Amino acid sequence: MPDTLAQQIAALIPYLRRFARALTGSQASGDAYVAAVLETIVADPNVLDRKADLRVALYKAFCELWQSLDVNLAPEDQGGLTERRIDARLSVIAPRQRQAFLLTTVEEFSLEEAAEILGVSVQEASGLLDQVGAEIASQMATEVLIIEDEPIIAMDIETLVTGLGHRVISVARTRDEAITAAHRHTPGLVLADIQLADGSSGLDAVNDLLVSMDVPVIFITAFPERLLTGEKPEPAFLITKPFQPEVVTAVISQALFFEAKAHAPEQREARA
Repeated sequence: MPDTLAQQIAALIPYLRRFARALTGSQASGDAYVAAVLETIVADPNVLDRKADLRVALYKAFCELWQSLDVNLAPEDQGGLTERRIDARLSVIAPRQRQAFLLTTVEEFSLEEAAEILGVSVQEASGLLDQVGAEIASQMATEVLIIEDEPIIAMDIETLVTGLGHRVISVARTRDEAITAAHRHTPGLVLADIQLADGSSGLDAVNDLLVSMDVPVIFITAFPERLLTGEKPEPAFLITKPFQPEVVTAVISQALFFEAKAHAPEQREARA
């Protein structure tokens, strides 16, 4: 028996929430937009484009709602300083550019599908991506801590990272190794697996690190649904195993772009 429309949509929600959180920079704001689009669909299922693939139609409905509403939570209602800072970073990238970038990289839609979701031509969608690429290319290299216990995967990630011009300061296989490495040399970016060699948790390692340093973190896991539950704080940047190299590249650029832009106002104030 084929799944009902509700069941089909439910299977896509964890990924829509990932997109919404990356788009808004805040778990709270992202979830608010997802809730709003689901309420809209329940009230009127015709908001979904029945001529399109369901996943395309759902993301299209979401993006149309996001363009038309402002349901971002006030800073005091959000989860903390990290979410407020990420949310502030996003204002520097035009909404259409940000959507095109995330749709084609993190969500892996084709250029044609992204254009359909955004309601623009393929040429216009390509232009949006070119603009984002120019912004990301302005990023300065940073030093990266990799927390990964599988040697082959760690090697692949290290190759990608160094190919982007960054320097890997350490590849840690356990929570203790990660903490030691970060305290020895503060990283500018952390890429962390969830389950580590000695049974320890990359998530716990990152939480320990964030107590004493402010650094963007990208989590890598074979089971993203376990982190996209809505029951506790979730990572702003999440890559699914097995990963595509271009996805890792895109998410690294995204994380560093928001980090650099967040500090730009602080630097201008310091010079004033």
